[in-house]
Amino acid sequence: MITLTEAAAGKVKELLVEEGRNDIALRVAVSPGGCSGLRYAMYLDDQLTEKDETGVRIVVDKMSVPYLSQATVDFVDSLEQSGFTIDNPAAQGGCACGNSFH
Repeated sequence: MITLTEAAAGKVKELLVEEGRNDIALRVAVSPGGCSGLRYAMYLDDQLTEKDETGVRIVVDKMSVPYLSQATVDFVDSLEQSGFTIDNPAAQGGCACGNSFH
């Protein structure tokens, strides 16, 4: 299953506190699109289904699980970038812009 770094888990917890809800999760998904064919999606979601694979504050739909099974989600806050990142050793390649993979 997908791994969350301490920084990412801390940021998810912070977002849940800001939202004032404990019934939402970080959804991580793969969808068609981008230059290389697939792209990541991450958002807070309160629409959980029996088709979701659930973990600690992470929700992954079953179609995305094979693409994300070795992935690590991190949160970066630096001068260059701020936000969640995904390191996915299962991705065979990506596009030049870095927004999609195959």
